[in-house]
Amino acid sequence: MSPPAPTTPTFSTVKHENMGSQVYLILSLALIEGRLKPGERLRIRELAEEMGTSVTPVRDAILRLVQDGALIMRSARDIRVKQISLAEYLEIRDIRLELEGMAAARAAEKATPTDVERLEQLITENEDAIKQGELITATGLNQRFHFEYCKIADMPILLDILRRLWLKMGPLIAEVYSDGGRDMIDGHYALIDAMRNRDGQAARIAVQTDILSGGQAILELKRRQEL
Repeated sequence: MSPPAPTTPTFSTVKHENMGSQVYLILSLALIEGRLKPGERLRIRELAEEMGTSVTPVRDAILRLVQDGALIMRSARDIRVKQISLAEYLEIRDIRLELEGMAAARAAEKATPTDVERLEQLITENEDAIKQGELITATGLNQRFHFEYCKIADMPILLDILRRLWLKMGPLIAEVYSDGGRDMIDGHYALIDAMRNRDGQAARIAVQTDILSGGQAILELKRRQEL
């Protein structure tokens, strides 16, 4: 008996899989950029209507984000952005100190004047957003700044690891940005100086200092929540 012929994917299957990936990317970006906050509830049907798709790709994307540890599904009708604990935050912070510090050091060695100008532009836009009280925009620009120097470092595996961490960090930063936004941007200037000087060690220290000082508001919030 000959083996069955391989199944040829239909266009609808391909379209469905592609749509699921698109929805996953949209929701991931909303988490990473802080447009969703810890404890915020997501409703599958409302998201599907907003995105102009069926509930299936939205449900699939949400299940992937549950597996990523970014969402909590208590039931089919109760899906929320995860509230991470103090211990989880400290672990993520320690990992970021090492990985983002490494990326910053590498970026300082590789950065072109155009790369530095791009980072400066992000800082300028972030400053403007803070002055205008556009905190959602400012939070997103903060994330883009951190990812940009990781891209300059040309370390795609490291960037993918950080993307998963920022699925949890984005909402948390958004929760405190109104209190800690200034501290979360001041350290970026030191990194720019280090990159101009091609000083990898100074760049590493600048980013690590930024993560620690900018995370003080998060640390205080988490300690209050666990009292």
